[in-house]
Amino acid sequence: MSLKNPIDFLGQLRKMQSMNGLGWGEVPTDNRLIETVSFGTNPGDLRMFSFVPKGATQRLPLVVVLHGCTQNAAAYEIGAGWCTLAQRYGFALLLPEQTRTNNPNTCFNWFSPDDIRRDSGEVGSIHQMIEHMTRTHQIDQARIFATGLSAGGGMTAALLATYPDVFAGGAVIAGLPYGVAHNVRQALKEMRHATPRSGHELGELVRDTTAHQGPWPKLAVWHGDADRTVDPANADALVRQWLDLHGLAEAPTAQNEVCGYPHRAWRNSSGETVVESYTVTGMAHGTPLGAGAGDERYGVAGAYLLDVGISSSYHIAQFFGLTSRIHQPRSADTSAKDRPAHDGHRELTTDVARRSRKSAGTGHAEGAAAPPHGKRGIDVGAVITRALTAAGLMK
Repeated sequence: MSLKNPIDFLGQLRKMQSMNGLGWGEVPTDNRLIETVSFGTNPGDLRMFSFVPKGATQRLPLVVVLHGCTQNAAAYEIGAGWCTLAQRYGFALLLPEQTRTNNPNTCFNWFSPDDIRRDSGEVGSIHQMIEHMTRTHQIDQARIFATGLSAGGGMTAALLATYPDVFAGGAVIAGLPYGVAHNVRQALKEMRHATPRSGHELGELVRDTTAHQGPWPKLAVWHGDADRTVDPANADALVRQWLDLHGLAEAPTAQNEVCGYPHRAWRNSSGETVVESYTVTGMAHGTPLGAGAGDERYGVAGAYLLDVGISSSYHIAQFFGLTSRIHQPRSADTSAKDRPAHDGHRELTTDVARRSRKSAGTGHAEGAAAPPHGKRGIDVGAVITRALTAAGLMK
């Protein structure tokens, strides 16, 4: 093992402490997330977590981040690295969390008619959370976005379809088009075999649910071509749906490679990219992780969080227009010019990362700063000893 990996790891001990010393089988938590219990009538019976970067002095964009099945808000945030990005670039996060009462696998119910209708069910709860965020924080209502993995991706499409007047854009990872399923049986069918419907037919599914006439939110679509959980052809169907809404032809305006992966873009008459897609060749079902700007790494690899050399979270934030300025928080004891620009964690490659992968999605984040009673926290001394031994600096 090279010296660099243990040194990088030792530099993350403070971040590991904030992950509450996960033990085997424990649920990952993130004490950077704040839970709000009362935010409205909550028709979908969801939990609300949020993150606002320190030292914010101006109106903030907001990104709604939706976890996948078997995950919770904290597990997905740690895995995808969204708090790192939000603190670095200065935007707020809203992280709704599914409950096992609603879905035993903690999947958002993207296929349930009552949950994907405006002001009803789960989309209604998420909209109430957004309204609460805009009331209690300096949120720029012209820059509200959503992204999610798998069932969270399906629910992202539902949010864009039912609240196109609220969202400026979205990004769906390994998800499905809006309106193609209305029960569990149909959902499983669409996951195995994507709909062959035309773009216009798919666009009508959205238009039938809203009186909105446009403009429509922009959309990024990410999918691995080795996904055996959600048919990769769903990515093309989702692109067709939103190309129809934007009135664009199916031939892309531009094609290139980003970090070695095929990327297509469709631009409107003003030259703005309003639909884009990434095909992550060889990747199974999950969120792509890797380096972003300046080789900064975001997230922690684990179940459905796949290190394939490209950070979807970073590129999605870039697509939303959120990465042009590094956030310089102000504090009483540290001036903006002296504060490090990057306040996030890099990928963890030792025991804590493995524990996070083992426990991801097994329950709900409780937001407590201390390990549960009777559970062992991180033995920092032992961690340092293992890292130095691995580097050959100790026997």
